[in-house]
Amino acid sequence: MTNQAQSRHIDNVMSVAMHGTAANGVNELIHNSWRRCVNDYGLDPARPKAPHIVTSATLRAHQEQIEEFMQVARVGMEQMYKRVSSLGYVLLLTDAQGVTVDYIGNDARAQELKRAGLYLGAEWSERSAGTCGVGTCVAEQTALTCHQDDHFDPTHIPLTCSAAPLFDPEGKFLAVLDLSALTSPTYKESQHLALHLTMMYAEMIEDANFLRHFQDRWILRLGTAWALVEVSGEIMLAYDDDGVVVGANTGARRLFGRAAGDVVGQPLAALFDLEPDDLLRLARAGTMGERSIVARGSNQMFYASVKAPRQRPAARNVVDVADSAAPVHHPELDCLAGDDNTMRRLLDQAKRLLNRKLNILIHGETGTGKEVIAKALHRSSVRANKPFVAVNCGAIPESLIESELFGYTAGAFTGGRAKGMKGLILQSDGGTLFLDEIGDMPLHLQTRLLRVLSEKEVLPLGADKPVPVDLTVIAASHRDLRNLISAGSFREDLYYRLCGATLHLPALRDRADKRYLIEKVLAEEGELLGMDAHLSLDAMHAMLCFAWPGNIRQLRNVLRFALAVSDGRTITAADLPQELTEQFSGLPAAPVAAAIPSGGEDCEAAPLLDALVRHKWSVTKVSEELNLARATVYRYMKKYGIVPPNQR
Repeated sequence: MTNQAQSRHIDNVMSVAMHGTAANGVNELIHNSWRRCVNDYGLDPARPKAPHIVTSATLRAHQEQIEEFMQVARVGMEQMYKRVSSLGYVLLLTDAQGVTVDYIGNDARAQELKRAGLYLGAEWSERSAGTCGVGTCVAEQTALTCHQDDHFDPTHIPLTCSAAPLFDPEGKFLAVLDLSALTSPTYKESQHLALHLTMMYAEMIEDANFLRHFQDRWILRLGTAWALVEVSGEIMLAYDDDGVVVGANTGARRLFGRAAGDVVGQPLAALFDLEPDDLLRLARAGTMGERSIVARGSNQMFYASVKAPRQRPAARNVVDVADSAAPVHHPELDCLAGDDNTMRRLLDQAKRLLNRKLNILIHGETGTGKEVIAKALHRSSVRANKPFVAVNCGAIPESLIESELFGYTAGAFTGGRAKGMKGLILQSDGGTLFLDEIGDMPLHLQTRLLRVLSEKEVLPLGADKPVPVDLTVIAASHRDLRNLISAGSFREDLYYRLCGATLHLPALRDRADKRYLIEKVLAEEGELLGMDAHLSLDAMHAMLCFAWPGNIRQLRNVLRFALAVSDGRTITAADLPQELTEQFSGLPAAPVAAAIPSGGEDCEAAPLLDALVRHKWSVTKVSEELNLARATVYRYMKKYGIVPPNQR
């Protein structure tokens, strides 16, 4: 965009915001947004802002708020992305605050997308980003396209964004589905199909979530096409055994022109021209065939279908340990976390998965301990006395991985063992097969692995008959397999075979139990070397403040190095690798052992640092715990060189 064009855009935005009147039609939404940006949020189009990417901890908090809905939405997003991936589009799912909680895009353009804000964790609220597809959809709660110079911020002008609101089963605004592209034709009309596709998939996701939410209720589906009403009713109402509405989808709320709260609680007979026995006949037959019912007040006629409630399982006489509310002690798993809430929830979930006939997918950054938790799952299960076989799919040469996994018979190929070889899959018979970096497995082997998982038998190279195998698989990847599916490099059917359950391991930098992990790993490494060393306060300070890009694997290597160069009793900051000490370069020296006076009591820097780390650097919470004024906490942080991670 030229400087002249940018100046014209800024002048146009300010003219409309300060003096102009909104045009009719869709521009009214854009112009109203421009006015909000200037008058309510104090934004200036002449002062562009870089995309705001929230921290990992903040992103996780936003994701946890709508975690169940995200699982439903992801399926719809994957289906939608298959239809637009070749056109250069990116899919975003944001929550009601405009924070991107999920996205699907081309991994090859990840850096370019991140710079543009089309990425996981980007905040697209109007207050943060100005007029944009997501932010204006959040503000107006209606579908729209924000195309090129519709955007408030000139840096967003190359983008085109079509967004549609998503509502929960009670009609509460929940999220936004957004389809964006880095470049597009100049004419806004070029995005009509993109907007309609976004609206269509938004309704599909909403309805799938509606059916999941009300799976234990009767569902009345209504549609204008008799042949489709049983599978894609445009209007859905959930009702109880007395025929009283307990939920209405967006189509139903639109039909009656009411909020969900006004429809809920109404008898169906008050909404439609129904005879007393019509619902009973519908429930028995499932459909009214070519008969139709009429909505009161609108005279619209619909074909109807009824979905019965899900059958509730009969009560069992024997209580399953995994379903019991009482916590079960599994030392191998329990020792993997301290007081980090995310890890504790993950381990509680892992305990419930033990001894289930489920394959498990572990996702996490490199070095977060995916193999460690896989081994702990194996050792805590009834398979503990059977083999645990680990395979790194990215480390075995592609030419060997097939024979390594599936084995081969005598004489299967030149250079093989004279008696053949039992493959790694068969070696794990009855135990656990751990497939690390499963995303690096070649496509043709994914097909063979899928067959093994579905048929529970292996055909070694050169063999005539398959060999039965009792197989439990734990797979792991640092890459998002769903993005690999969209890119065509990972089989979707294999993904669903592997992810009977998914465990997401947090990065070390995001964990609240770093001190526990540091001390645990130090004890383990010290025991191997016959040493009983401890960390000085300055060394612990450096390790707690470090970002740990290599996660727990890097932590273990750092402590091995420190033990090797230390005196064997105390590890000081001088014994740590350079990358840990240079993070404080340019800062005043920190006399961390000095005392901080606090109302007549001594409060050392180490407890202050502990409190800051424990409360995730919330000065307000620390000041309350230590009975100090916020200003005093800041003063002591400056005095002792304690710097939050996001300011280093």
